[in-house]
Amino acid sequence: MTSFVGRRRELSEARRLLGRTRLLTFTGVGGVGKTRLALRVARDARRTFEDGVWLVELAPLQDEELLPQTVASTLGLADRSARSALDCLADFVADKRLLIVLDNCEHLLDACALLAGRLLGTADGVRILATSRQPLGIGGEIVFEVAPLSVPAPDQPMPSYNLDEFEATRLFMERSAEAVPELVVTDGARRAVMRLCQRLDGIPLAIELAAVRLRSLSPEQILKRLDDRFRLLTGGDRTASRRQQTLRAAIDWSHDLCSPGERTLWGRLSIFAGGFDLQAAEDVCSSDAIPPEDIYDLVAGLIDKSIVVREDHGGGVRYRLLETIRQYGRTLLAESGEEELLRRRHRDHYQQMVMRSEEASCGPHQLRHYELLHLEHANVRAALDFCLTEPNGVPAVLRIVTANWPYWIFYGILGEGRRWLTLALEQDQAPTAERAKAMWVAGRFALHQSDLAGGLALLRECTALANRLGDASAEAHATELFGMAALLQGDYSRAIALQEDALNRYRAISEPPGGWGAEVTLYLLSLAAAASGDLDRAAAFGEECLTICELHGTDLYRPVALWALGFERYRRGELPQAAALIEESLRLQRSIHDLWNTAQCIESLAWLAAADGRHQRSARLLGAAHTIWRSLGSSMPDIPPFADFHAPCERRLRGMLGDEAFTTALEQGADLTLDQAITYALNEKTAVSARPEQAPRTPTALTPREHQVAELVAQGLTNKDIAATLVIAQRTAEGHVEHILEKLGFTSRAQIASWATSHNAH
Repeated sequence: MTSFVGRRRELSEARRLLGRTRLLTFTGVGGVGKTRLALRVARDARRTFEDGVWLVELAPLQDEELLPQTVASTLGLADRSARSALDCLADFVADKRLLIVLDNCEHLLDACALLAGRLLGTADGVRILATSRQPLGIGGEIVFEVAPLSVPAPDQPMPSYNLDEFEATRLFMERSAEAVPELVVTDGARRAVMRLCQRLDGIPLAIELAAVRLRSLSPEQILKRLDDRFRLLTGGDRTASRRQQTLRAAIDWSHDLCSPGERTLWGRLSIFAGGFDLQAAEDVCSSDAIPPEDIYDLVAGLIDKSIVVREDHGGGVRYRLLETIRQYGRTLLAESGEEELLRRRHRDHYQQMVMRSEEASCGPHQLRHYELLHLEHANVRAALDFCLTEPNGVPAVLRIVTANWPYWIFYGILGEGRRWLTLALEQDQAPTAERAKAMWVAGRFALHQSDLAGGLALLRECTALANRLGDASAEAHATELFGMAALLQGDYSRAIALQEDALNRYRAISEPPGGWGAEVTLYLLSLAAAASGDLDRAAAFGEECLTICELHGTDLYRPVALWALGFERYRRGELPQAAALIEESLRLQRSIHDLWNTAQCIESLAWLAAADGRHQRSARLLGAAHTIWRSLGSSMPDIPPFADFHAPCERRLRGMLGDEAFTTALEQGADLTLDQAITYALNEKTAVSARPEQAPRTPTALTPREHQVAELVAQGLTNKDIAATLVIAQRTAEGHVEHILEKLGFTSRAQIASWATSHNAH
């Protein structure tokens, strides 16, 4: 962001008002600087809010029904509950002290008012800072009109031409120095700058657009051309406020200074929601008049003119239009007659992007595709919106949402994904394979939201349609999900029978990578078998799941497979081995950010700590897990199979510690941030102060020969090579490797290699 100029009075008054009210709304004309002022106020206030300051950008959001989900997602609350997103959000913030900045509310005014009223009525520690072209209109709201920057009065003499005296002229000179570092301002130029800022009414966006013109014009030339623009404006809408006319004039003028190709591209780029990359611009906005190879130069020209904003995202570059500029562009696009065509091309581009991510969803680049989908979520939403408004658009909605269905689960946006599917399924009830897939995907989302009744209803309808169509894939998925429902109901024998049936069905149809059927089913089978006490089968299912994940290089389910194997060891009472597996699973979450498995790991490490006599640690871990479960909107600790182990663990801790000490430890864990919770769970450093506890158990020490074998494994030697190196039988080498795996609680040679390398480094 560029430097913040002026606004001392506004900043002081806004801080004072934010201390008096829980809803402060900045209003004012577009381009006057409401967002920039709100961000500065929020930044200055961040120490006041121990649970953070959160910016929710609403400009890309068109569907008011998705407002609660959008706010919840920004706050880190996953949409995994079947309850309304607003109810979950209100519960989540009820005990928090935080500031929410709702930016650009005017097109969602009623929804923003409803949300603000509910949150402020629920949570005493929540404050809301809104920016809007008009107030939200609810009780307790204080409205602060953001005025333009200070400028010389039209009738004020300007003998000294002191440009530092006024905010508008200071802003112009700062942006001028950025545009033309070597600029020398003469007395005549100072007079022109003064007059120019007057003519622009001190509107920051208009001033910044004008300052960029210094790359090709003098201040005097800019002023003359702007005067021409204002004269032209008199034939326009006389009902608009003068400031609105001023801003429109400034943008009109910037538009006039663009080349024909830049003007056309400006309008076409307004089709994007939230931002875009160069490839998207080339795919969506090119035509016979603007070939793809010309897009980059035109985008660069629009960046030079401050029409397009460049942003760095990791290793790539993205672009966006300021909202006022984008709205102007949509007008241009509508006037061009190309809007419908561009919306179709936009939809096609993002549908293809989702389909490509499905092809790579079961391989080493899986997480990169998920991150891309998340980055482009606003554009995917816009594409889905368009599909539902055009004839025969439902199949595209079904394809986009179901193509890479794990994405919606991974990012905790189940409610939104389910809503898109529900709207599409209600709109078009044609009996197709796409409908059958949408039903089992929606059913899966419902089960993950703990909505068993809703999920089972969808799965029954899916099964009937799949039988009618002879759709073996849909039948397999529905069978697996009926097994998942049985698992969540605590009927483990039925869960195992259904999931084994599903696994056989998946194998029979040789489901391609990306289907996720076998991996998910093997994980659920391992969990159900371990919960029921069938531990040998639990181990076999878990190891097969891990093998498939390692074969395909999939990072998402490998940690889950490790957790399943750790849970099986816990059920056997092999606590050190269980801890090693679950801790490895948790370490992998740091790069994956799978909150579900993070909560699962920390929860089960609490059970291990309790079984090992470390009661305070166990209570803290339960508290940390509770915070994560809550952020997911999940009641999983109260549902089988987790309830079978959570409830006895809690009872034991209350009995050993007493209610007061247990509650204190639980709250200590609940207060940890996500990073602190993971650090504490992994024993990497002390995350909370407490009296020393019993030291954690360590794996049985290796013998000197086993250390030798481990070092050779780390060098990449096979069992045959190890036997030849140590002059021992191959069977003896194999026995040493098996003993090492057992003592360290590992399941693969890669884990031995990692351990040996780390051990030697110390």
